[in-house]
Amino acid sequence: MSILSLVTAFSTVPGGPVNAQSVQHLTITHPGGMPGLPVMTGVTRLTNGVSVTWDGPSGYYQLFQTPALEGLSWQAVGAASLLRQAAVTPLSSNAFFRVSGPSPYYGSSNACAECHQSILSTEINTPHPQAFQALQQIHQDTNSACLACHTVGYGLPTGFSSAAATPQLEGVQCENCHGPAANHAAVYFDPTVWPRVELAATVCGGCHTGPQHPTYEEWTSSAHSQVPGQSAGTFPFIPDMNNPPDVTTNCGQCHSGSARLSLLNVRPLQAGDADMPVVCVVCHDPHAEHAYTNVLNGIYSFTNLLSGVSIIISNNQLGAVYTNQVRNPLSSTNNYSITNGTFASQYNPNINVCAQCHNDRGASWTNWNYPPHHSLQYNMLLGTVGEVPGGAPPNLPATHSQLEKQCVACHMQTEPCQSATNAAITGHSFRVQLFNVCTPCHDGQGQELVQFLNFVVSTYVSQLKESLDTWATNAAPPELRSYGTLAWEYANPGGLSSGGPGPTNAALQSLINTNIQKARFNLYSVYNDGSGGVHNPFFSINLLSNAQVWVQQQITHPTP
Repeated sequence: MSILSLVTAFSTVPGGPVNAQSVQHLTITHPGGMPGLPVMTGVTRLTNGVSVTWDGPSGYYQLFQTPALEGLSWQAVGAASLLRQAAVTPLSSNAFFRVSGPSPYYGSSNACAECHQSILSTEINTPHPQAFQALQQIHQDTNSACLACHTVGYGLPTGFSSAAATPQLEGVQCENCHGPAANHAAVYFDPTVWPRVELAATVCGGCHTGPQHPTYEEWTSSAHSQVPGQSAGTFPFIPDMNNPPDVTTNCGQCHSGSARLSLLNVRPLQAGDADMPVVCVVCHDPHAEHAYTNVLNGIYSFTNLLSGVSIIISNNQLGAVYTNQVRNPLSSTNNYSITNGTFASQYNPNINVCAQCHNDRGASWTNWNYPPHHSLQYNMLLGTVGEVPGGAPPNLPATHSQLEKQCVACHMQTEPCQSATNAAITGHSFRVQLFNVCTPCHDGQGQELVQFLNFVVSTYVSQLKESLDTWATNAAPPELRSYGTLAWEYANPGGLSSGGPGPTNAALQSLINTNIQKARFNLYSVYNDGSGGVHNPFFSINLLSNAQVWVQQQITHPTP
């Protein structure tokens, strides 16, 4: 029998569809993960009607409407459909909607084991199956406010009711994320009841939320939750991650969660499904834990090659081997860069999980179209991007690169919940909110040192920019003078310049002296790193100082 959702009153929202995706994804969070019943998600105005969307498990849905709640004269809109959206035209001035959908028959992971034993054998070792035991340990295993996220289908007719009556539905299982699957287990070849494979962060956000663990809320405040081209002013040269196709392949490997997962899994990406941000499952494997060798484990001496300062580093938080659900390790020490081209031939599973995307993408001072990408943090940490005198590739790692958690050490510090109004910090905003990690080496002055370093580096950046502007207006070749202070810039200027373009083609760019090209490359390498020098302080200052010398030489003694 069908189950009716809650009635949603008609109210239109002006503008386009709720989700820019051409493929519909779960847009709301629901306690327990995937809704077991239909849930209305939006009513959007069309030219001569409205678009109604809802969500829930796989199966047929029937939309109904009524002009008024009094009398409850519900009329079917169209025929039952596997779709979870419908256009309603024409429309009266007032309307209310409801939708019926498939009954939520839960079978537990036991029903999935016959065909999916290989997945279940690894998923069973993750923390999810022990979620109910976690409640028992704190004597909350009968608390209705907790059970939806610690059991399967709590509150629904065939879902969890109690440990005595439904022990097979304890813990977080397959159906929390994929929806009720008993019908699929019974008739596995019926595609209309295949469980959902939903990548959206809203699935995880249904439980990983609230003051105790606001992982989802923090993620929504981060850049990872944004798709280039969907937010105003962000990457204006990428209008849509689905179009043109090379954007999906080249940019999508890091900017589209669905595209990256398709590349990792060597599976075709569903047409129109690239506008998915960097969601939870891009970094976390929901089905398995992975063991990693800690390449930075132990106590040893590290000498910074630029400062000459030696320090004894004690890395003992993770152990020599550690296990978690992150798809890649927390640290690595070998240089890495992935460029446009075949993903499989460049992917290295042993590279730091953040560095998988936060690398320089093959940036070189010889590139003239765009400045180095804003993703070069890993290479700055290792001191392997930028130009130094002599022309040899630099290899000047920062002391910070020796922290055993590397990026995670600073950007994902955590703090427990203090109160309902003072939520926990999970680290998933990826902003440095705490400075506890600085204390062992910097005597509690981490925040003050960061502010001081940011001031120093920003001063160096401003001075170098002024020198480049001076070269542009006083020493640049005559053919470039019409560009004014943009004469030193890339064809598509970086964030330090306003207006544009810079010299627009390879011939004009070749008139910019080599030292000026190297100087601008160093400038944008430090600037686009975004840390204000913190990732590699001495290296950042060294790059800017070398660049300043080169520019001053060209101002004083211009050469072709």
